[in-house]
Amino acid sequence: MFFWLSQKVCTEQSTFVDKTYTAFMMHLPQQTAFYKGKVRDVYTIADKYLIMLVSDRISAFDVVLPKPIPYKGQVLNQIAAEFLDATSDIVPNWKINTPLPNVTLGYKCETFPVEMVIRGNLTGHAWRTYKSGARTLCGVPLPEGMKENEFFKEPIITPTTKAMEGHDEDISREEIIKSGLVSAHEYEQLENYTRALFERGKEIARKRGLILVDTKYEFGKIGDTIYLIDEIHTPDSSRYFYIDGFQDRLSKGEAQKQLSKEFVREWLMENGFQGKEGQTIPEMTDEVVQSISMRYIELYEQVTGKKFQPEPISATSMEERLTAVVNDILSKG
Repeated sequence: MFFWLSQKVCTEQSTFVDKTYTAFMMHLPQQTAFYKGKVRDVYTIADKYLIMLVSDRISAFDVVLPKPIPYKGQVLNQIAAEFLDATSDIVPNWKINTPLPNVTLGYKCETFPVEMVIRGNLTGHAWRTYKSGARTLCGVPLPEGMKENEFFKEPIITPTTKAMEGHDEDISREEIIKSGLVSAHEYEQLENYTRALFERGKEIARKRGLILVDTKYEFGKIGDTIYLIDEIHTPDSSRYFYIDGFQDRLSKGEAQKQLSKEFVREWLMENGFQGKEGQTIPEMTDEVVQSISMRYIELYEQVTGKKFQPEPISATSMEERLTAVVNDILSKG
């Protein structure tokens, strides 16, 4: 029941002064459950609300890397909040407010056991599958003759199972419905929401000079109403390319300039790590940690059009402020 709070400060020159990392346990009023994920700590309040703290931990290949990334939690949480607000007309979402820059307070939902992954381009996992010779992904046929990073004629949905531990697994629409993970009617709704959210995300990204390449959405229910939950359009759940130079790099077969967590996976693979048994995580030097942090901040500023304002928060202050937030919402019923 711990999370790591980065106590590094960002200077005006966007460098980081290393201090310490402090672990502590929060005890919030009427707390009924606690879940520690790879990068998030989730506190259930009165079995009705969730306090989701987005930590500075970073994971890749389903492994939490040994060093946190300064301000990553604030970046992810604030981007997600922006996009939850920008898409609330498409589907209701779980967010009530963001009482701290790295914390969201929202409604507890009954979670659908699948993640809705949608891809506009042949890249990442899709490209690795395609390069291996496969021509279907999650039951979706892939056309012959495609190049890495090329646009699909239409975005494709390639869902995965939602694993509490270990690896999420690719699964097809037919398998989801046949196994009863999601009813046919509700799955159709999830697909419709997924496509509409992706279109909105691409539209916003385009205005910022970016291509929203692929992303994933998670959904839940309260009663019969479907809600969008968790994060949305962040660099942990999405991949962005820069529009400028995209077509030229594509025609030359060059790597795209991107803002996503894929560069972390690529760095790990270049250093002999893919999360497989017997492999050792490469050393994360201060320079590596700083470069990752700056990439996250760059994406925040690029996709929101706002200057990132780091807000260091002490452990004591965080617990005191969240206790007050919880007491306030409980008093309102």
